[in-house]
Amino acid sequence: MASNSMSAYGSGSWTVKQSKAFESALATYDQDSPDRWYNVARAVGGTTPDEAKRQYELLVRDIESIENGHVAFPNYKTNGGSTKGRLRDEEKRMRSMKLQ
Repeated sequence: MASNSMSAYGSGSWTVKQSKAFESALATYDQDSPDRWYNVARAVGGTTPDEAKRQYELLVRDIESIENGHVAFPNYKTNGGSTKGRLRDEEKRMRSMKLQ
């Protein structure tokens, strides 16, 4: 991870299962959902609404760092064949994504 903010989200004490549940809950409970953080925390399990909101704030900060070019895209090695075009497309897609 290239920056402190990237490591803040990625190295938290949340399990992979909780992180996946968190991502799914964010898709289910958008910013207009009543009791959003309570519902997200309940979906994740083992966390509080305040912790879920803090995790989201760290995620937003990480995405902003990526969008602002502060985090380099990895240089993936291949076992043959070219992925350069596909990686460039992925980089363009990631840079064009915006949070609501």
